[in-house]
Amino acid sequence: MASVQTALTGATPSQTVRKRLRSLAALELMNIPLQGGVWFGVVGLPATATNLVGFGLFALLLIEGAAYWVAKLHQMDVRRRHLPALAAFRAARIVNPLLLAAGVVATGSVAATDPGRTSWPGLAFALFAVLEHVNYFYVQLMHDTLADLRRLRSVGLRVSHLARDIARAASDASVR
Repeated sequence: MASVQTALTGATPSQTVRKRLRSLAALELMNIPLQGGVWFGVVGLPATATNLVGFGLFALLLIEGAAYWVAKLHQMDVRRRHLPALAAFRAARIVNPLLLAAGVVATGSVAATDPGRTSWPGLAFALFAVLEHVNYFYVQLMHDTLADLRRLRSVGLRVSHLARDIARAASDASVR
């Protein structure tokens, strides 16, 4: 994809990648007020504790995603082998499943006992947060470019960028 964009725009591959990383970070952050506005404003979902817990988990994962793309951009800019704030991402990889499990259990139990608009959206947000966690920390689930889609068709799912960064740092540490 970078070569096609380079030919069309005259940008170098690294400029194209930097632009993509900035775009990914911005889109993750913009999705928080956008999704909140759509679901709680336009659609009119009630801002119950259950719905807000689920949405909060979803927003947390979007913030972590944006932080990753900003860190990746910084890594490129300063030409570091390892991702800045790697310890924070390692900690999130451990803490997130605990928060997500608690959130899914809490929203799921309310959805089971009091189903409807006051609870189902919260459970759905919590489940989307789980998918975002998997997408960032384990397996790339999001495929939004032609190159991603071609690779998905030919190779299948692949390890996420952040998971590869964490593994690279662990591998380098074990070599020392």
